[in-house]
Amino acid sequence: MTIRDQVRFWLLACAAFFLLVWLFSSILLPFVAGMAIAYFLDPLADKLEARGLSRSVATAIITALFFLVFIFVLLLIVPLIGSQLAGFLERLPGYIVDLRNQAGPYIQHITDKIAPETLNSVGESIKGQTANAIKWAGNIFGNLLTGGLALLNFLSLAFITPVVSFYLLRDWDKIVAKVDSWLPRRSAADIRQCAREIDVTLAGFVRGQSTVCLLLGLFYGLGLTLVGLEFGFLIGLMTGILSFVPYFGMMVGFAVGLGVAIAQFGIGLDVVFVIGVFVLGQLMEGNFLTPKLVGDKVGLHAVWVMFALLAGGAVFGLLGVMLAVPVAAAIGVLVRYALAQYLDSRLYSHAPHPIAAGANAGGDVNVVAVPGNAKQASGGNAVVNPQQPAGLDTDTGTSPKKSDGRNDPQL
Repeated sequence: MTIRDQVRFWLLACAAFFLLVWLFSSILLPFVAGMAIAYFLDPLADKLEARGLSRSVATAIITALFFLVFIFVLLLIVPLIGSQLAGFLERLPGYIVDLRNQAGPYIQHITDKIAPETLNSVGESIKGQTANAIKWAGNIFGNLLTGGLALLNFLSLAFITPVVSFYLLRDWDKIVAKVDSWLPRRSAADIRQCAREIDVTLAGFVRGQSTVCLLLGLFYGLGLTLVGLEFGFLIGLMTGILSFVPYFGMMVGFAVGLGVAIAQFGIGLDVVFVIGVFVLGQLMEGNFLTPKLVGDKVGLHAVWVMFALLAGGAVFGLLGVMLAVPVAAAIGVLVRYALAQYLDSRLYSHAPHPIAAGANAGGDVNVVAVPGNAKQASGGNAVVNPQQPAGLDTDTGTSPKKSDGRNDPQL
């Protein structure tokens, strides 16, 4: 199989994969969720298996504990979040009025220094962009709800996902070994290397970033509650969860928290305390949590992650959001691999291909080679003259005479 055939095969395989995801996107959510849970818990199952437990027993213990803890957290946090969310939505109009009253004098002071026509054009532009942004966000949010859960209600998701995760986690090593046996033998080493890099990237980002988001959510929630911010736990927890999208979560949480703080306290020392909580959270994330739990070799740029999450959510809904990071990690590794191959090829360097090379007691061999003729000279390395016209003698520039081969140099 030629390189062109291989490229065609893999492009068709990728196209078929995305086509199948698009066709079955309405029913794939519990299976993708179960696969993500199995991937997340596989290292723990390997450790228990190494301690002497059978794979089935280790899988049963891990799966049961995971879902028990998950259900306990839901029962503990969901009522609190629900009550705070209801109260926040009820108070939101009042917050907007208070914030407008607090910021009104400053805004008026700024607008007095701006020409009326400029102010009108800026206002119209902001209104138009805001309407487009709201429409775009509404479309994504609608896809997240309808596209991901069109044919699946909460009960089906709750019952199917544990079963899928159990069987995938139990047979994870067998599935990996079976897929490995299908790899083309000639390219198996390169494919395994790419797969290892994808696994490292996913493990570093998904497992590490999930832990970072959880710790940040708890820190922001408790910190904002302690400084007296209304609905501080809700704002902090949402900030931590949205931090899965780099920079987006912190900016949204900071904007909402600062707005509520100004509306609640006015401009004063309490607002400084709220700002301090976010600053401390960012310092903790940048200097401790992310370097320790995620690392600096993940290889997923923040802009690439944001694009993947938003594009996946817009196209496939909640299923697309779950698939975004693994697909982005795979594409990133494959692009880096292809770039490394390109940089190591003659297509990048335009280096001539040496016809002959060797060494003798007096030094290296310098060979000037052209089609139909070659001459040997002492000193230097093997060189090909890329500018010499094909079929011309290197000294006279004329066509070489026919030779019987007895006087030709041995290459």
